[in-house]
This record gives sequence, structure tokens and C-alpha cells, in this order.
Amino acid sequence: MEQIKNKQIVLASRPIGWVEESNFRLVETILDAPDEGEVLVRNSYLSLDPYMRMRMDAVKSYAPYVELGQVMVGGTVGEVLESNYAGLKPGDLVTGSLSWQLYGVTKGKNLRKVETTKVPLSAYLGIVGMPGVTAWYGLNEIGQPKASETVVVSAASGAVGSVVGQLAKLKGCRVVGIAGGKAKCDYVTETLGFDACIDYKSPDFRQAFKAAIPDGVDVYFDNVGGEILDLVLASLNPFSRIALCGVISQYNQSEPHGIRNVRSLLVNRARLQGFIISDHLEKWAEILPQLEKLVAEGQLKYRESVAEGLENAPAAFIGMLKGENFGKQVVKLT
Repeated sequence: MEQIKNKQIVLASRPIGWVEESNFRLVETILDAPDEGEVLVRNSYLSLDPYMRMRMDAVKSYAPYVELGQVMVGGTVGEVLESNYAGLKPGDLVTGSLSWQLYGVTKGKNLRKVETTKVPLSAYLGIVGMPGVTAWYGLNEIGQPKASETVVVSAASGAVGSVVGQLAKLKGCRVVGIAGGKAKCDYVTETLGFDACIDYKSPDFRQAFKAAIPDGVDVYFDNVGGEILDLVLASLNPFSRIALCGVISQYNQSEPHGIRNVRSLLVNRARLQGFIISDHLEKWAEILPQLEKLVAEGQLKYRESVAEGLENAPAAFIGMLKGENFGKQVVKLT
């Protein structure tokens, strides 16, 4: 194999509070040729997701944290350039976790072949990828919504929340979203078809939220945690269900928000369950074709924010953590 110069973004330092661009460093390396059973991939798009913030801290979590000097973790889609794996050949399009870099070498069994006749390549990092599967699993397996129930979704215009709300509408639920800013709320109601969307940045947010849920909350899909979770807890119905997917409002806080309305879980006999979609890999093969079909038929809509170039990944990541993205945040690499 001809030597290939690779570019990578590595973790240069651990953030204290909010992430800064100085926490990352762009480096150049030379790629090794793929060994037996391995594949060389040129990455086309990189996924940026909130969970990456947790992996920057040297604390025990559900997955190992990124070591200083190590390439930042992340999902990718790209093209196979060289293969020593029977299941893949040059030219195949694949998705995997090849991190913040232009090229990657990995075992072929760690990659999933995709095709772009039904959905664009970048969508395999979003609505027909990890965020879409996360939405489907959390809503259906934990939320278990029934027709006419009220489903509330935080970060409703985001990669996960937007899918949750649309799936709930397909089940005949009343769906109320929470998002930041009028433009995002308008998109959630006018394009995605939610029944209502409340702007958490508005000074009358709490009053507007109460007005939007006259019959209380049966299912809450939480992506943000903090004060909004606390607010929803106060409006739960008996035997309600909460799928705790993320707590993005807390990732950059040195002193996380303390939940006060825990009593509501008891008196309403509610169920709150945190989940990590990588614990349920056996479900992906069942869920992905359903999502792909709904997207191809136009029943599921999505939006992307696209940053250009690997060097701009840190700024795009910080912007996503601050809610500056609109929909799924990806970085176009090639």
C-alpha cells in the first residue's frame, strides 16, 4: 500500500467546565497497511454527539474515557479503499466508529455496509444510525406509548428528539416538544408535525409548558436533564414512563442541578430508566430497516448541520453543546 498521510484530532487536555478548542489538537500521522481481516476506510462524514463530552473526562462511565493524546472517539461513514476482509471490497460504503480522522484502519467485522439508493450517506450517522435507533428504542421499549397519551420530548429539534416525536405521532400520541428558540420550535411543529413546542429560552416557559399539557405527561423522553427534567417530574401522570437518554444541560457543569421533584416518581408510581443504546446491539438489525423505510417514504423527516473540514470539528462540537446546531451535527471530511 502506498503510504497515506492521515490527519487526526486528538484530546490535548481535559476541559474544566465548558469545552474549549484548546482541548483539542490536530496532528498528522502515517497510516499502517491493514492486516488480515482489516479494512482501510477513507471517512466521508464524522458524527458529533453529546456523549463525546463525557468521554473527555477521566471518570468512570459506561465506556472508557479518551486518554490524553488519543484520537477523539466518534462515528463515521466512508468508502473502503483497501480490504483484507472477505465481506468488504474497495468502493463499498461503510459505517463504523473510526473516530475524528480522515482515514481509519479497523477490523472488517466492526463495519456495516450501507448503500445510498434510499437515503443519503450522511443519514447513516443520524436518522438511520445511532440517533435514530436510540430514539426508536427509548420510545418503544421504555416509553411504550399508547394512542392518545401525551408524550413530551426535550431537545425536540435534535437528532434524537426529532425522531422520537415523529414516531410518537405515528402511534397517535399528542406530542409536545421542548427546544431552544422560535426557529427550532417552528420547525418542530410545522415540519415535524408535533402538536406543540415550547421555547425553554422564553421568559414564560413554565407557564407555556403547563398550558401545553392540560392532561399531564404520560411519557417523557429526556435528552437534557437538569431543570427541565425537574419541571416535567412535577407534571407526571400515574404510571408514567421516562426514558433518560441524555443530560446535555449538565455535561459542562461543575455542580450539576439537583432534582427536587423526586417525590413525584413515588406518588405517581412512575418509571424512570436510563439507557445506553450500545447495550442493545441485538435490536439494531430490527430497527434500522424500519427507520430506513419510513425515511424513504417521507414519513420521517430530518435536518442536518454540516461543518466543512476536520479542522473545524472542535468548533462545531462546542457549538452543538451550546445548542447552536439545527438537527444532526456532522462534519464533512471529503
